[in-house]
Amino acid sequence: MERQNSRHTTADAFLQALQDGGVEYLFSNFGSDHPTIIEGLAKAKAEKRDLPKVIICPHEHVAMSAAHGYAQVSGRAQGVFVHCDVGTQNLGGAVHNASRARVPVFIFAGETPYTIEEMRGARKSPANFLQDTYDQHGVLRPYVKWNYSIRTGTNIQQVVNRALQLAHSEPKGPVYLTGAREVLEEDVQREAVPKKGWSPLESAALPESRIEELTRSLVEAENPLVITSYAGRNPAVVPELVRLCEKLAIPVVEHYSSYVNFPADHPLHLGYSIEECISDADVILILDADVPWIPSIKKPQESAKAYYIDVDPLKEQLPLWSMPSERYFKADVYEALLQLNRCIESASLSIGKIEERKQRIAALHQRQREAWQQKEQQLPDQPITPEWLTACLREVVDEETLILNETITNAKVVNQHLPRRKPGTFFGSGGTSLGWNGGAAIGAKLASPDKTVVNLTGDGSYFFSIPSSVHWVSRKYKAPFLTVIYNNQGWKATKHNVDRLYPNGRAKELDSYWVNFDQPADFSKIAEAAGGAYAERVTEAEEVKAALRRGMEAVSAGRSAVIDVVIAGISKQVD
Repeated sequence: MERQNSRHTTADAFLQALQDGGVEYLFSNFGSDHPTIIEGLAKAKAEKRDLPKVIICPHEHVAMSAAHGYAQVSGRAQGVFVHCDVGTQNLGGAVHNASRARVPVFIFAGETPYTIEEMRGARKSPANFLQDTYDQHGVLRPYVKWNYSIRTGTNIQQVVNRALQLAHSEPKGPVYLTGAREVLEEDVQREAVPKKGWSPLESAALPESRIEELTRSLVEAENPLVITSYAGRNPAVVPELVRLCEKLAIPVVEHYSSYVNFPADHPLHLGYSIEECISDADVILILDADVPWIPSIKKPQESAKAYYIDVDPLKEQLPLWSMPSERYFKADVYEALLQLNRCIESASLSIGKIEERKQRIAALHQRQREAWQQKEQQLPDQPITPEWLTACLREVVDEETLILNETITNAKVVNQHLPRRKPGTFFGSGGTSLGWNGGAAIGAKLASPDKTVVNLTGDGSYFFSIPSSVHWVSRKYKAPFLTVIYNNQGWKATKHNVDRLYPNGRAKELDSYWVNFDQPADFSKIAEAAGGAYAERVTEAEEVKAALRRGMEAVSAGRSAVIDVVIAGISKQVD
């Protein structure tokens, strides 16, 4: 027993390297590939040594989403430990989300033992044979920045540092490391590799030769426009963007936004749809946006000049992508804005033109907001509208509340009626795989325990989030948050897509889309049963505000809450 406890294995060195690298949590679903990892964690606990804290996640999708949410709030990658090929597969669309959102996550999976007899760590069960695969890494290869397998424990510090360095370097993203039991069991010297830290790639700036050209285009434009989706993932971007736009009276549209990129109440904020203003724009500055417009629906005029500034301006992981632009700059938006603002200070400006445009945009902003406000009117004895629900929610949160939005077909409604102005208080998944919301809320709360977290989801997204696992984790690790379900009784996005392609089709004629939940689950009870959450289902408009307040009170008392609000839904067709 003494000999076993005195061993220093690859697994011990691996865990210490993660601790030294700044990883605080391991969102984990352990399996037969992790005995040495588990033993290493137990030894550290017995010896009172600090290692990353394990968060047990009964489903891997929740683990990955939690690490995603944590990284969005904190900027730091956390560990996700899963079991061989099957655990890797269970990460599912959550890896797509982290990849598309450019969020750093450190994923580790064991590999099935590569020996059958004698060697320490060799196969001991039928599962060890069945989980062998020709290319376990191929499951995630299209979505990770780097993938590797531990070959020896002697260089594990270098391997971990490289993984973390790549994950945190722009464009950020998940990385994937694996290791078989035999190599994790290997004895290594405690100081086999000198401990050295890592740092991400330094931020890139605009080339000096182009700054003046870009500045001149913006200054001379009659109708300039800024489009952004995720520039606000660095909160420092927001005041610099405000500075630029105020100086030149440039309106901003947050298209498919997943962060606070520009204060929503600013008179230069023109909402969340490019359709209203892109046709008139003559110079368009695109800052960190994957899809600034959809060419088949609406695109700029032929004579317009577009300038793309992005950490990934060509979207190198997307096989087909085309957004014609004057220039593509692979640069950090914050650094670029600093450069532009300095250059504009010495530019010759037409003050009269800028003031006229500023007043015109402010008037448009005001009319836009008044039109949105009109939609908040809730008629008595009518189904609850998402606008009314969001307006009620606006009254029970404050500026510091962290809002997570995965309402999909109601995402724009949430943006319009729950405007956020403080950077770092609003998050979307950044991807297209549903179910991010629950795990992300756990991660956000762990990253910022002093903040209230409110998670907004559709009923379809709630199904995908694996709520039984989410709320079990929430209770066990004291990470309470409020979930508000915009329950329209089905997958409305699918119906919308059918109607776009077949506006006069048989599906619409027969009202048959195979997406409705006409025998709905009682979502609030799932959370109550799995995690002891406060649970309430709301069907009457006059009950919404009080129910939300009760939910917030439960969260303040340390208990997660789910308020399932039945809103005006999709058709109740018979499928």
